[in-house]
Amino acid sequence: MKLNIFLMIFLLPFYPVIAQENQRNEQVVDEMKKAVKTDLLDKWYPLAIDNEDGGFYSEITYNFKLGEKQDKMIVTQARNVWTTSKASQLYPEQKAEYLRYADHGFQFLKEVMWDKKNGGFHNLVTKDGKPILKEGEEKTAYGNSFALYALAAYYDASGNEEALEMAKKTFLWLEKHSHDPVNKGYYQSMQLDGTPIERDSSFASTSDVGYKDQNSSIHLLEAFTELYHVWPDQLVAKRLEELLLLIRDRIVSDRNYMNLFFTPDWKAVSFQNESRENIQKHYYLDHVSFGHDVETAYLMKEASEALHRDDIEKTIARGKKMVDHALENGWDKEKGGFYDGGYYFKGADSLEIVNSDKNWWSQAEGLNSLLLMDELFPNDPHNYRDHFEQLWKYTKTYLMDDRFGGWYEWGQDTRPETKNDLKGHIWKATYHDFRALTNCIKRLEKN
Repeated sequence: MKLNIFLMIFLLPFYPVIAQENQRNEQVVDEMKKAVKTDLLDKWYPLAIDNEDGGFYSEITYNFKLGEKQDKMIVTQARNVWTTSKASQLYPEQKAEYLRYADHGFQFLKEVMWDKKNGGFHNLVTKDGKPILKEGEEKTAYGNSFALYALAAYYDASGNEEALEMAKKTFLWLEKHSHDPVNKGYYQSMQLDGTPIERDSSFASTSDVGYKDQNSSIHLLEAFTELYHVWPDQLVAKRLEELLLLIRDRIVSDRNYMNLFFTPDWKAVSFQNESRENIQKHYYLDHVSFGHDVETAYLMKEASEALHRDDIEKTIARGKKMVDHALENGWDKEKGGFYDGGYYFKGADSLEIVNSDKNWWSQAEGLNSLLLMDELFPNDPHNYRDHFEQLWKYTKTYLMDDRFGGWYEWGQDTRPETKNDLKGHIWKATYHDFRALTNCIKRLEKN
């Protein structure tokens, strides 16, 4: 009895703080739940369902009408399948409805986007499913990674064995055609038959064709993690581990950001010794992408947990340094948010912001990773929770459309002219914001 009284007296001063924190979490959770369900899922589905030709519509206007250009990309189609599969698990009362949407998308992947002659998924098709063959983009590891990601998630949600078999087939197709048994990792660009494309002088210096890259690598990591949960195969584990170590120990530079593109033997593509004009010309190939860095911190931890690795603390520490680097160098200290890109110019003491715009997906991934870091390092000097709250305020103010719902592609603080741009296109659907918000909700409710 005396011990209980002592504990009550000891804890009494902390009760107001705990209550305040719980109230703060509840408010953010309520806002995020509305952002997920009302402003995202209810806006997109069933609007995006193409009942005429199958799959999902690509172009969605600023006021949630169907756009004019409806070519279908494997990335977007798969992301819609992944989102609706996860939504079916998140909203049991609408499970049948979301599974119906996911199955609709799965049928399009299986019947239309899968290349029945050569295997692998086409990168791009017309609205009615005819392949659009752009040189260097006939097949990509990036596109097939998202197909694999979606198939594994759909199987997990539905139990459809056909989806699992197709996921296995996709993984083995990548193993045969895209995996590099000598230098490790995966070739991004492939011909129609799956042959990796070798870079030569015929490609423009600004083209990424023939390079290996961080972006396909981190999303293969993500896809293999999802697959390993439903198919704990030894080869999947081996390739997942290979990617994790490749990203953590080689793609991430000594300065704790990821280089973007690489030669097949993993030499980083850099234009640092060239003029500012040429560096800017090759921005896509060579800059510091803060959004990818904060996203990858989360994906590496997720992969390490799936593998039950003994060195998970090393992976978490590496991810923390990546998030810290982004906060220290790519964070808008006035309004909040992660800038699009920076650069370490030769001879300069510090990084310079070369693109101060803020895209939607970087902020979404930032919300997720900042809250993760706060959970892991609650008393860190970087004050991850404060940055999270500032980023959430930024997102509500400059990215979330209070007129029609959904997220703008670009932060309106720097790109107000994009206010009436498309809400959806082949590179923008419901994946980044849905995943980030639902992860944040789970984490906040757990705490």
